[in-house]
Amino acid sequence: MNENYSLNELPLIAKKVIDNASSKVLLFHGEMGVGKTTLIKEICKTLGVEDVASSPTFSLVNEYKTSDNETVYHFDFYRIKDENEAYDMGVEDYLYSNNWCLIEWPENVKNLLPLEAISIEILLLNNGQRNIQLKTN
Repeated sequence: MNENYSLNELPLIAKKVIDNASSKVLLFHGEMGVGKTTLIKEICKTLGVEDVASSPTFSLVNEYKTSDNETVYHFDFYRIKDENEAYDMGVEDYLYSNNWCLIEWPENVKNLLPLEAISIEILLLNNGQRNIQLKTN
């Protein structure tokens, strides 16, 4: 998947991400402010999360339940200094739980990530649109 989109197309892009993901572990790459959290909120909504999704910058992980009682985990590893912090919090239990794991700043825990995870690169374009690319690792 390689597409340009505007913010009003987020529901469509979120659905395409879910439909094209061969893994439930999604790694979101992109500069600060590019819209990673915004897209993750829309993906949560598309998955049926009824709570308001927010960035877990300080708690490292937020857990949401969908209307079907499935679990979605949203990680933000921006502030993590050492992979051991993630390891100590039991990140591997989350990643191999067969639940959706939506991960911001995955490069900070790269040695702990499953090989089958899907990388999602988001770029801000000059016209204000975003470009999204999904890649298997």
